[in-house]
Amino acid sequence: MRSAAMILALAAGLHAKPIHRNSHWTAVLKLLLTSGGVTNTSIRNALVDLLGKPIAESTALCIPTAQWGHPMCGPASVRGFVTGLPPWGGMSSMEWKSMGVLELTALASIGEKRWVPWVREVDVLLVDGGDATYLCHWMRQSGLADLLPSLPETVWVGVSAGSMVMTPRIGEYFVEWPSAPDDRTLGVVDFSIFPHLNLFPTNTMAHAERWAADITGPAYVMDDQTAIKVTDGDAEVVSEGQWKLLSS
Repeated sequence: MRSAAMILALAAGLHAKPIHRNSHWTAVLKLLLTSGGVTNTSIRNALVDLLGKPIAESTALCIPTAQWGHPMCGPASVRGFVTGLPPWGGMSSMEWKSMGVLELTALASIGEKRWVPWVREVDVLLVDGGDATYLCHWMRQSGLADLLPSLPETVWVGVSAGSMVMTPRIGEYFVEWPSAPDDRTLGVVDFSIFPHLNLFPTNTMAHAERWAADITGPAYVMDDQTAIKVTDGDAEVVSEGQWKLLSS
């Protein structure tokens, strides 16, 4: 249950107090785990806080890889994310000092000497949605998953599957990649995420509760006006919309 302080913070569009503490390697990562991206002022302010400087002074790489694993995504939606065109959101069209594209499926073939400096030199990784198991596979295959713990100042901004990949499991409900061995993902944080609450007919609270029944540990149901900010192992909800913590 949310405390009165959390409810007041939610109503005001402010940061809720820390609601989780994880001793895993989130202690050296800055995460902004969103459902729909940087969709309101509260989430944008959380991003600026994580960056420690204005967006216009920050450099970014966007990662569209998860889209290739989802049957509803393809060349047009990938282009939309990379360019920031509607209706695919506008994170990559924000006023970044510089913006590039990092396609994880290409990294193993070009070698770490080329791509690791690209990642180390930027302030933020913008990671789009799609299928989280496909993204997890290529994060491991490319070596990005192994690199992340050495990037304490880098901000990871996930959208949908780009957020869910950091959780222990996504549930069979969200597995769309036919080659996925199971629903397990990286387990960087100790909670799971059900995104896009009420955006689709199959993303209702009732569906989320059935999904959570098969997920071990805490699980957050969140709409596209909500994000979870993780710094030094502390997680807090940032929202101007609807969210709920479910425990199995």
